[in-house]
Parts: sequence; structure tokens; C-alpha cells
Amino acid sequence: MKYETNSKKIHEGQIFVAISGNTVDGHNYIMEAIKNGAKEIIAEKEVEASVPVKIVPDTEEYLKERLIEEYSENLKDLKLIGVTGTNGKTTTCYLVFQMLNKLGLKTAYIGTIGYGVNETLTELSNTTPDILTLYNLLFDAKEKGCQAVVMEVSSHALSFNRIAGLEFEIGAFTNLTEDHLDFYKNMTNYLNAKLEFLDYIKPNGKFVVNSDDEYAHFFIEKGKEKIITLGTKGQSDNRISAIEMHPNYTDFKLNDEEMTINLISRFNVYNYVMAFTIVKNLGFKENDIICLSKEIHPPKGRCETYKVKNGFAVVDYAHTPDAVDKVISAYRSLATSKIITIVGCGGDRDPLKRPIMGHIASEKSDYVIFSNDNPRTEEPEKIMEDILKGVEKNNYEVVLDRHEAIKKALDKIEENDIVLILGKGHEDYQILGREKIHFDDSEKIQNYCEELKKTF
Repeated sequence: MKYETNSKKIHEGQIFVAISGNTVDGHNYIMEAIKNGAKEIIAEKEVEASVPVKIVPDTEEYLKERLIEEYSENLKDLKLIGVTGTNGKTTTCYLVFQMLNKLGLKTAYIGTIGYGVNETLTELSNTTPDILTLYNLLFDAKEKGCQAVVMEVSSHALSFNRIAGLEFEIGAFTNLTEDHLDFYKNMTNYLNAKLEFLDYIKPNGKFVVNSDDEYAHFFIEKGKEKIITLGTKGQSDNRISAIEMHPNYTDFKLNDEEMTINLISRFNVYNYVMAFTIVKNLGFKENDIICLSKEIHPPKGRCETYKVKNGFAVVDYAHTPDAVDKVISAYRSLATSKIITIVGCGGDRDPLKRPIMGHIASEKSDYVIFSNDNPRTEEPEKIMEDILKGVEKNNYEVVLDRHEAIKKALDKIEENDIVLILGKGHEDYQILGREKIHFDDSEKIQNYCEELKKTF
């Protein structure tokens, strides 16, 4: 790729495109780019430079147009699979990723938990990366022999044209619940952003829709003949029934076929069936996919379960009201004893969901410890104040230090209790102010269990 927007990554002979971002202005790094080998600069204003400078009205738009014009054609032989929706994108994509590779179609994954062509993933800064990073990843996947790429398509990716120039073989919609309203202001705008994904599906492509979701009809109406549905209601193309959950697996029926999967909860049945439907519509036989059901597993930080003392601890990425509701409800149906929940809300993000999440956690759990998620540059006390506005029960405490909160919750475990540690899932860091420190919820549980062993 001859274009680069990060002055530190410039190689000899590349073109540096100075992007005026929200927090960093690339024009301030032009000298560094030249020093590192840039042969030309694309800028929005006059700058002094020892290499040619091209002035354009909008460097981001210029880059997008050049990438589409010069590179998109070379990606058309990759089968692109995309999943959009508020919750379930990561798990669905990760299941598709595993299924296709096990079925012999070499596939890469791009999404919340990173990028990779095997199960060792490299961290990414966004669910769907910026357009330049995305194009680079797609070319990397192609060079490594991948025939397909499955990726999460976020609403922000659609709003900021991060997938411009790409055509998808098959797309999917999981669900739509309240999130990102700090940016979209209302659910209509949020929905419209998601609906744009249908414009990127090939003319002969398919689009899978969870028809049980209240917003499904918008996708069905727009997608028309491209649509394939799944759900428990009505005349779905792939009908789900007889869901029976267990502590470490789930039974259900898919079109009257009995299935068992190594995933827990009702919402993961939807994720699995969506993955199944995507893979089936890429030309694979139902029986071959069903045979894989017991081999595939959820990604790190999605209902990741540990035996702790005489109970369980679960790490999950649930960080929206709907996801928190569904996770607690799923384990409530399995619990024979108490549900203890640790949850918080990220700073510099949608404040409207905070009291809703506080209310759900308190109402659905026996006990809640509200703690820091990634407070970023917001005061943790302010975030907590917002969360507690929705709490009506007196079954909680606030422990801002997440390490202490986890220890306190695990100390409370008695026979068959379940501790749910929500919000960060796969993340192995915590953002305090502008500092990123190492912090892994799963690691904290494992360390706790190791310390317990030493005391006996």
C-alpha cells in the first residue's frame, strides 16, 4: 500500500496523508513523515516541505477515493462476510471464522477482539478499523492465502465510510438495542446507520436477519429477495425451538433437528444459528456444519466460565443495557443460588445508558458491586453517580478499584453462587485517564484461584 496516515509507520517512498482527526492533526507530523521516507504529502493546507505537497479540500475523502480507485478491484476475489447489530457481532463472526476454517475455507477474522488468520489475534483500535487499516488487513489476509474474511461491521464504520469500496458476499443483522446514543442522539438515526449495510451487499448476495428483533422488519423490507430469516416466531427460514440451557452447554432444535452447542444462554443460540445460516449459504452442507457444533467455542471474554470454590465466576463483555439484561437473565435461569454481579460503565461514552444498566443489574441480581470499567478521562465518581440514579434496591455497594471489586465478589461465593464480571470481556487493559494499564478480568480470577490453592 503506497498510502499511510501514521507518520511513524511510513516506509521509504510512501505517500503521507495528513488527516485532521478529532484528537490528533496529521499536519503536525509531516516533518516526521518526511524524515521516515515519505516521497509526497497530501494536506489540506499549505505546509513547508522538502517533498512535493498536494493540497486537497478533505484529505480523508481523498484517501478513501484513492483506495477505492486503486485497490478495491484487487479485493473482489475475497469472499467478504459482515455482521452488524448492537450485540452478538463478535461471537457470531468468531463462530463463522472457526466453522469456515474447519470446513477447509481459509478465513481471516476482523473485529472487536482483533485480527488474525488463526486463533492468535492481533489487537485493533476499533471494532471495524479505519479504511486504510482495513484495506491493509484485507490485503494481508489475501497474501496469507485466505479465501474469505469475516468481519464485524459497526454503525460507526458505516457512518464514517470505513467499508467504502467493498462488496459483501453475505451480511447479517443480529439485533438493535440502545447504544451509542451520545453520537446518534436517537434510535432512528442509529437504525438508519445499520440499514446502510444492505447497500454493500452484492446484487446476488444474501442478508441474514434475526426476525425476532423488533427492528427486523426494516431490514426485511429494504433487503427484499436477499433476506434469509431466523428466529423462534412466525415463518422463519431457520426456526429455533425447544431451547434448554445447562451450566456448560445448550440444547435446542433447529428446523426440528436436535442440536447441542458448547455455548451458554439463549442469546448464544441466536449467535450460533446466525453463524450456521451464513456458512450454509456459502455453499456448505448442513450435516457438515452440524458435525462441528461440539468443536467450536465462544471467543475469549464471552460467557467465559471458571469454577471458583463451590460456585462459578463468569467473564462477559456485556456493556449495553440489553446485553447486561440478557446475560444476567441467562444465568438467573441456571442458578440454584445467588447471582452476584460486577458491572460499571465506560467513561467518555453514552451517559444515557448508565442509569438503565444500574437498574437492570440491581433488579436482576441478588447483589451488585458497581466498579470502574474504563473511566477514561471522566471522573469515576461522576460515572457512578449516573449509574446509581437508576438503582432502586438496597442490594449493592460501590468499589471503584476493579481488582478489589473482583476479590470481594469472589470472597462472597458460597455453594452454587455465580459471580458475573461484566463489561470488559476479552480486554486485557483498563484505561484510567489517558493511561492504559494491564488489567484482565479472567487473569484476576485465575490468580485468585491460585492463591486459594496455596492456603489449603
